[in-house]
Amino acid sequence: MNKTVFLGALTVAGLSAGAAAAATLDDVKARGSLNCGVTTGLVGFAAPDANGEWDGFDVGVCRAVAAAVLGDPTAVEFVPTTGKTRFTALASGEIDMLARNTTWTFSRDVDLKFEFTGINYYDGQGFMVPKDLGVSSAKELDGATVCIQTGTTTELNLADFFRSNNMSYEPVPIETNAEAQQNYLAGACDVYTTDASGLAATRAAFEDPSAHVILPEIVSKEPLGPLVRHGDNEWGDVVRWTLNALVAAEEYGVTSANIADMAAEPTDSPEINRLLGTEGNLGEMLGLDADWAMRAIAAGGNYGELFEKNIGENTPVGLARGLNAQWTDGGLMYAPPFR
Repeated sequence: MNKTVFLGALTVAGLSAGAAAAATLDDVKARGSLNCGVTTGLVGFAAPDANGEWDGFDVGVCRAVAAAVLGDPTAVEFVPTTGKTRFTALASGEIDMLARNTTWTFSRDVDLKFEFTGINYYDGQGFMVPKDLGVSSAKELDGATVCIQTGTTTELNLADFFRSNNMSYEPVPIETNAEAQQNYLAGACDVYTTDASGLAATRAAFEDPSAHVILPEIVSKEPLGPLVRHGDNEWGDVVRWTLNALVAAEEYGVTSANIADMAAEPTDSPEINRLLGTEGNLGEMLGLDADWAMRAIAAGGNYGELFEKNIGENTPVGLARGLNAQWTDGGLMYAPPFR
């Protein structure tokens, strides 16, 4: 291929890629609502209430994106997905983004052609058993029946853990958390294994949570976060930087209670001013207006507010911040600079 033809091909490819990249953002704006894939129901993370209104930690990320793009945190259609159906829903375009307990792995990022836009919860796989089983360690589970969601990293980690400890187990395959809960409480399996946060959320929904023990072993790394399709760069930036805005807001002390005052006039912090759009043109770079991040933060609060309200130590789920504390407090939560 001669140089002119080659450069021409690159230009065409670049234009095509650019058109594809802008497609989801344009679609969401034209539709006037965000189609967000969530779990089928996990207390604290994503679950509908008695009126069918979705709420939770992951739901908060969906609402923040809708607020940033559309100016309305309620302009979201929530699409329940299982471990098996979530990736098909995203790849097919049924949903614009996936915001449910999904682990960032090499194959999902590379082979499935998705783009993880950050980590909103650092997790690891654990095991829950009835207290009356008398087990205090996962290494005492030889021969156990285990409820396991299909199509998940949990399924693979379980096999690895039992094999490396020379133990056997009998899998009881399930598709949804509700199905796992039903089987586990009915005694169809001795053990339920999933991300430790999911175990805490599931146990919180039990009639007697104290009758169940989450064993001390954490047997994997499960960085959970929202994802979009590969090649959707502009849309990926919107989702990525909305999540970053929530994390940065907590670090800088910007909350749902004080954000209006902080945005009313520039603060002494250039970084906060850029975040809130009172100086600079970050919104324009994203294809949004200057107030995009302010709306995202105001929708449900900053990262810490979302955490404490939905899954924190004072909720039934009862999770400590741990690795999900800000980097300034010894955790891993860290947003790149807004500049």
